[in-house]
Amino acid sequence: MPAAVRAPHFVRSFERGLAVIRSFDAEHPARTLSEVARACELTRAAARRLLLTLADLGYVRSDGRLFRLTPRVLELGYAYLAGSTLPQTVTPHLEQLVAHTGESASLCVLDGDDAVHVACQPARRVLAVTIAVGTRQPARATAAGRVLLAHLPAGELDTRRPTGALRRELDRIRHEGHALVDPELEEGLRAVAAPVRDRDGAVVAGVSIAMPAGRCSVDAVRRDLLPQLLAAAALIDDDLRITDPARAASPGSARRR
Repeated sequence: MPAAVRAPHFVRSFERGLAVIRSFDAEHPARTLSEVARACELTRAAARRLLLTLADLGYVRSDGRLFRLTPRVLELGYAYLAGSTLPQTVTPHLEQLVAHTGESASLCVLDGDDAVHVACQPARRVLAVTIAVGTRQPARATAAGRVLLAHLPAGELDTRRPTGALRRELDRIRHEGHALVDPELEEGLRAVAAPVRDRDGAVVAGVSIAMPAGRCSVDAVRRDLLPQLLAAAALIDDDLRITDPARAASPGSARRR
């Protein structure tokens, strides 16, 4: 968020601390002080203070040269999972979906420009798509992410400046009720997704099935997998109608137009 539009309550140091935590990922599980400073666009002195503060709080550890996150960071994500009925509600349906289709299934919510996986169920086969809870992917390039973008209010979608091609694709998704993405985010991966709605009709998540593209053609996905996915989404919708919508919904949920 540009400094010019930040609210008076905005705490810049807190923003920087979170940026330091987010600088560690699967590709960078350990970083030097200089690498953290560069990744977060901080001075070495500022990065050092933040890393040492996080170490004092138990979120970071260091061997003297490299810094790593500790398992305590999981507490931050668990607070969301514990406070939302969505992952608990959807997990049995994901298990059934995997059992019926033989492919991996997951549930995503929209957070900024990313689709975040909040519940995942891998398929029990050698060549299976495996995604961990907490994985973030560009919403524009994923099936579940496009489902969520397609159901944003028009004004909010406009602020994201979608290309003309993407806007047409989102219109199609909204009309047809599902998204199918061929290898775009990752070579050899195909996915299909459908919206999940709460009792008020708000799209609060996207449920998806992902598989290696070589195992299932687009026609086979539409013929064999899509009906089962839509049935699972309908069952999840039914369950969410009897849960607290305030707890089920996410900050990035979109209202049905």
